[in-house]
Amino acid sequence: MKLQLIDVLIIVVYLIAMVVIGLMLKKRAARNLDSYFLGGKSLPFYMLGLSNASGMFDISGTMWMVYLAFVYGLKSLWVPWLWPVFNQVFLMIYLSVWLRRSNVLTGAEWIRTRFGYGRGANLSHTIVVIYAVIGVLGFLSYGFIGIGKFMEIFFPWEVVSQYVPFDIAPEYVPHVYGIFFTAIATFYVMLGGMLSIVWTDVVQFGIMTVAGIIIAIIAMLKVSPEMLAAHVPEGWDTPFFGWSIGLDWSNLLPSVMDKIAADQYGLFAIFVMMMLFKGIFLSMAGPAPNYDMQKILACKSPKEAALMSGSVPVILLVPRYLMIMGFAVLAIVFFSEDFRAMGPAIDFETILPRAIGEFVPVGLTGLLLAGLLAAFMSTFASTVNAAPAYLVNDVYLKYFNPQAPARIQIRASYIISLLVVAASTVIGFFVENINSVLQWIVSALYGGYIAANMLKWHWWRFNGNGYFWGMLAGILAAMLVPQFFPGTLPLYYFPLLMLVSLIGCITGTLATKPVDEETLINFYIRVRPWGFWHPIAAKAIARYPEVKKNTNFKRDMFNVATGIVWQSCLTIIPMYIVIKEGYPLLTSILILGITTLILKKNWYDKMNREEHEYEALMTKINLKEKK
Repeated sequence: MKLQLIDVLIIVVYLIAMVVIGLMLKKRAARNLDSYFLGGKSLPFYMLGLSNASGMFDISGTMWMVYLAFVYGLKSLWVPWLWPVFNQVFLMIYLSVWLRRSNVLTGAEWIRTRFGYGRGANLSHTIVVIYAVIGVLGFLSYGFIGIGKFMEIFFPWEVVSQYVPFDIAPEYVPHVYGIFFTAIATFYVMLGGMLSIVWTDVVQFGIMTVAGIIIAIIAMLKVSPEMLAAHVPEGWDTPFFGWSIGLDWSNLLPSVMDKIAADQYGLFAIFVMMMLFKGIFLSMAGPAPNYDMQKILACKSPKEAALMSGSVPVILLVPRYLMIMGFAVLAIVFFSEDFRAMGPAIDFETILPRAIGEFVPVGLTGLLLAGLLAAFMSTFASTVNAAPAYLVNDVYLKYFNPQAPARIQIRASYIISLLVVAASTVIGFFVENINSVLQWIVSALYGGYIAANMLKWHWWRFNGNGYFWGMLAGILAAMLVPQFFPGTLPLYYFPLLMLVSLIGCITGTLATKPVDEETLINFYIRVRPWGFWHPIAAKAIARYPEVKKNTNFKRDMFNVATGIVWQSCLTIIPMYIVIKEGYPLLTSILILGITTLILKKNWYDKMNREEHEYEALMTKINLKEKK
């Protein structure tokens, strides 16, 4: 497809605007590391929530989810539990509050509040930095692949090559586009840090919301329920399922059956149970050391951190799924004949760009492409910002130049940002497709993360040595175990990864001394987690009788279960709107209203009161300690 001049101009104006925002915020961001990486903890929760939502509205993920909606219909509601998407509910209910109470700059620095100092603490600190960098490189290469494949369709190389003074082999054309757009995103995030990210995300999410609504309207006008029903198998329009996926595309689009077999989602009940099993443990471990954690740490207070996490599903899900379902419906009805002729050669990851080229009018195409570029650049920029936060604060300042002035710290951040982007670009050249990276990140790499990071919240005896050996065992297993299960969905060997990591955690902990008592008491008083903390809680209360033990486990788990239903309603409502299912839509809205009221009474009101009490108590304790 060849873009019209107006579309190209819209994209150019957008790209220039992003760079200008970075230049305007450069001075404010360069005051110190707190301003650069966390925006000085001055941004309101709704802006950080919108920025976080924009970061999750990524182009590679959207291309993947359009494919899911095409093949699995409303059952695609469950597949993003691979991440799991409901981790935002755990963060909203209690984990964001616990994390933000630490008042640190990065997840690695947070480790000091839990394990203190000494050999074990140093080892745990080091392994978090290593994990964060591996994760950042994985996410950046994932985004790099998506943007390259996407833009190749709209900017044909035979046209662009006339203005390029060198030759490029066809297989590397997507990589050239990836390098160009990642360079722009790297430039503005280097200049403006977190402030630049948040303000550009506000612009970007506005574009994406308008685009999502327009695509949904186009799909609803062009596709009637009868037309859709003639092109999809029975059960496509319901989220419910039995032991198997229950979708038979054999007579409509036989190659889809090969895709379902390759995805290994056929035994859907087992697949969903495995996702739920992994998702609960992963969510309880807390956010991985990436841009999601940085947005939580950037909030003004623990209460605002919880509200920020809770605002993400509200802001993100409706416009995103209006767009996803709109594109999927259009592709199903109007592309099925072409796909049937292609046979097994279909590249489902091109559904999204092809649908844009076919159905979006001139002018709006430029706006939509600018929005999807925005989605990519938002995710990319937030991830780029996370890497130097760890490498500068937790490596450079700790081991190489502890007395570096703010100017040198910011300059080091620029250099590290460039190096991280360059490394992820090289990795991107060796990756086959989007789904391969996504599966490795969410199932394999996270499998090595869960055990150590769940225990750090909930077991007082867990120490830095246990954390280090558990994380190291998990990361090594994530790299080695897939070699023994070629062709197997990483989700299915996740329990083995977790078991290996758990053995490393317990062995490393019991073979070494506990964390010093003073560090544990201070951690308990400030964070106030629930779990196996009785010996430390007793000593903390003996020292400060005003401190209350956290007994909210049952209430928090009830609110989490309610929140997952609430979030699922936010996901499926826009899907029902696009396919014009009236009764299920009304039922979903009713359930959304009921779960919202329950969360208001049983989560927000109680958190509000408890945070006021917590702040008053910490002020009293801090005054007592100063005396």
